[in-house]
Amino acid sequence: MPAGGKDPMILREHRGSVTSAAFNADGSLVVTGATDETARIWNAATGKESAVLKGHGGPVVFAAFNPSGTKVITASQDKTARIWDVRTAKELVALRDHTNQVRSAVFSPDGARVLTASWDKDAIIWNAETGEKLATLHGHESQVHSAAYSPDGRRIVTASWDGTAWIWDTATLRQTAVLRGHEGAVISASFSRDGSRIVTASEDMTVRIWEAATAREIAVLRGHDNEVWFASFSPDGSRVVSASHDETARVWDTRFAMMPISELLDVVCTRMLGGLSKLTREEMRLAGYSESAPAIDVCASDR
Repeated sequence: MPAGGKDPMILREHRGSVTSAAFNADGSLVVTGATDETARIWNAATGKESAVLKGHGGPVVFAAFNPSGTKVITASQDKTARIWDVRTAKELVALRDHTNQVRSAVFSPDGARVLTASWDKDAIIWNAETGEKLATLHGHESQVHSAAYSPDGRRIVTASWDGTAWIWDTATLRQTAVLRGHEGAVISASFSRDGSRIVTASEDMTVRIWEAATAREIAVLRGHDNEVWFASFSPDGSRVVSASHDETARVWDTRFAMMPISELLDVVCTRMLGGLSKLTREEMRLAGYSESAPAIDVCASDR
């Protein structure tokens, strides 16, 4: 029985595996996607199904609301994404230009655009009202599994099976940085709420945190025993939650990774015993030192 002493609400009407679930902004509705080729909208207070979104010709692998909660976007293995009216459950527009399955679809923070990611190696930006294709983000060497906007809408991060995540400028539509370090496919990537950090999840069983402005790797979170399918920040950025094929989800405390280096050193040096304050080679690499730099004592009085 969960904390609080109440059994969980169960949403049961799908006839296939449920692949995606998300709340609207005020938490009053939930949208789910499933392999039965439908998405469904539910009353979050009662668990009652309020709408069935039918029209896809393949499994629905992702579903999400727009910021105002008036529309839903769905992504499907049928190579399309579709926008739906929440009130009427009517399909408003089908987004048809990808040549392989669409793995994720999200609205921009202002709701005016839709961003899709596909196994055809591209991400596409669309007009959310008309369905017009506005731009294609092309360059990954393998399937693009997810794409997400920064909170201010000025950047996009794409995650690919080529082992990298790319940061794009939405004004110029140019790639501005590549996040390299994973040793397997990058399956998801997303920004922190303040836009300063990116978290990635990978087939290599790790979660990694990056500085968005510099593309510098800040931390590697190890502990999962199989592919990590998803990772995201808590609203305050102090934690990361990850979901893995190893049948676990994990919550990580990332406060040290988010600290300014001077503050972090103060914390570390008040806790370390004398003689144990030298950085390892891995720690020096993550801190930005060259491979040839001599080992340093980070707690020395003259630092």
